[in-house]
Amino acid sequence: MSQFQRRKQEVSAWDKSTMGAMMGAGVGLTIGFIFGSWSVFRHGAGPRGVLSTLSTYMLTSATSFAFFLSIGAVIRNDSIPPHMEAARLQFLSSMPVNIQSRNEGLRLMKARWEQERAQK
Repeated sequence: MSQFQRRKQEVSAWDKSTMGAMMGAGVGLTIGFIFGSWSVFRHGAGPRGVLSTLSTYMLTSATSFAFFLSIGAVIRNDSIPPHMEAARLQFLSSMPVNIQSRNEGLRLMKARWEQERAQK
């Protein structure tokens, strides 16, 4: 079997979580550096010193972002299960309306309202 005939493996939830955590940590470190530097310049380093204050900001921000982005990466799923895809396609095929303008949409909506009133 050649390399082009291999099937693409599904990305596991653990891989998604790890990737989200790494992205979140990178973003959090950057944001922590920006806000930590601003805090040190604005209010001074305090009794612990510049490095300790800045690292506290950076690590706190990094862990927060990593936690939430890892959860978000697992929740977000680009692939739809086959039974849901079939239901989506069935729903879309039952409504073959392609509205070109606002006036046409208004006309279709009024026609449906009249149909509903006639059925009651």
